[in-house]
Amino acid sequence: MAVRRKVLIVLTLAGAALTQAQVLPANGGGWFGLYPSAEFTVGVGGTVPASRQAAWYFRDETIAVPRASRPVAGFEKGVHAFDDIAHWSAAWPASAPLDFPPLVWVAAPQQIRHARMVDGGRGVAAPGGAIPLSLVPKIALNRSYADASSMAFFAPRELALRGTTTAEGFVARTVWPEDFRLGPSAPPVRSLPPGSPAEALRALMREEPKGGAQSPYAAMTLWQRPGSANDWVGRTVLGLMVNGAQGDDDEAHGGHFAIVSGRVQADGSIGDWLVNNFYSLDVESEKGIIAAPVPLDNYLADLNAGQGWYRPSTMLVAVLNDERAAVLVQSALNRVFNQFYRHQLVYYHPNQNCASISIDTLRALGWEVPRRGPSSRVLAWAAYPFIALRDRSIGKAKLGFDYLRTDQTRLMPAAALEQAFASLLALQADPAGAQGTLAQWLAKDVQALAFVRFPQFPSSRAFGDAPAVTTWEYRTRIPNDPALAQIVPVPPRPFPAELRDPDLLPARWTPADYATLVWCTLSVVGLPLLLWRWWKRRQRGA
Repeated sequence: MAVRRKVLIVLTLAGAALTQAQVLPANGGGWFGLYPSAEFTVGVGGTVPASRQAAWYFRDETIAVPRASRPVAGFEKGVHAFDDIAHWSAAWPASAPLDFPPLVWVAAPQQIRHARMVDGGRGVAAPGGAIPLSLVPKIALNRSYADASSMAFFAPRELALRGTTTAEGFVARTVWPEDFRLGPSAPPVRSLPPGSPAEALRALMREEPKGGAQSPYAAMTLWQRPGSANDWVGRTVLGLMVNGAQGDDDEAHGGHFAIVSGRVQADGSIGDWLVNNFYSLDVESEKGIIAAPVPLDNYLADLNAGQGWYRPSTMLVAVLNDERAAVLVQSALNRVFNQFYRHQLVYYHPNQNCASISIDTLRALGWEVPRRGPSSRVLAWAAYPFIALRDRSIGKAKLGFDYLRTDQTRLMPAAALEQAFASLLALQADPAGAQGTLAQWLAKDVQALAFVRFPQFPSSRAFGDAPAVTTWEYRTRIPNDPALAQIVPVPPRPFPAELRDPDLLPARWTPADYATLVWCTLSVVGLPLLLWRWWKRRQRGA
């Protein structure tokens, strides 16, 4: 009751006519993906997840933590992260309960739904009245922010806002268009473009200029099981999200990858689906991003951290007749986050990135998303000494080797999405050929496959594009002159030694570690041997 009185007093001070029903707590009805939001406690600082490492990362953030009565995902000690997933899933029955995540990053304690901006964005009107509106400040390192074009984009739309009520009004952190929906009925069927499934999906991602950055939101059905119902309300969904290339950051042409879970709501809303977002924990993001399960509206529309402010996005959505596949994937990802926060799994751009962590999880669960192979094994070996000598850096040589040597489905988000789509269609065509638990369930349970295109929100930032699908395409988008490349330097965020658990295993060697061993051996033994043989031949010739 104290919270309700406080909100009512604040609204009165703000001169608002809104009632308590219009300003809800972040967990006030609705969902966090597959989880009823009422099963979580929301707060800052005092709301502490079970993981002491996660508590350190989110010490100043608003998070939702499962109530004490709920089963929270654990982790296995003394093993690597994906060995943990393989061991755990091997004994996981289809009837097992859904494990809760260590936390959900909700970012703001309150929300307003079914609202519209008024007075040029200086206020927001909801069914019960109006309240002054302001936006959270721009992070200093952030290159762009909402401007007049943003307000014009949101003005005609019904909105969902996340933020905080103050004496001056409502301070919004997330502004989400509620007309971005999927369902409640299946969207119109779209015939696939010609070519293989992977080529068809690439064509869809690129058929609109700039990957749909300035195009309307769109949803379409790509495949539906014959005889299945068009009413999707209550169906569980498993989504694969790919965010496109950024328009003013030459380190972000490959895009970003994330796995999504949730349910089709009666009104078709998708903002409460849960996105499992893996970002490096060892740097301070210029946008304020921290790796976490996060509601889809925050993931795309947080005014600083939202991907939708920087680039267009696409999502492949599998609508399921049974929730077991989504429950298995989400429960597994919760375990991965536990290993991620405690640094048993460490983000490494070439092969422990957003795409590889997601795809490795799916493969560990028994869905062998087809591999596309590395960019070039031969070039990786040839480039190693060249980069080492040119840049006088073994570290850069190793990085380049691992980029070229990593399977493209673990490196390039668009390649991962294309292969996953092709695999899902193949599973429906030949269910008997499914190998592995997750693949078998997807073969039986997928009712439909939908494709969703999200535009980039207009702002002061340059518009992005569709993501590069190969390392070679990525290279063509980067200026030849390194001095012209747009790169946002970010400060490090060292992991405190006191938070390291004693059972942590050292990281496995990457392919570049073996290449370093080979080239060092050749330089220490092979090169002197070659010089000696050359000298001996010269002596004999003399």
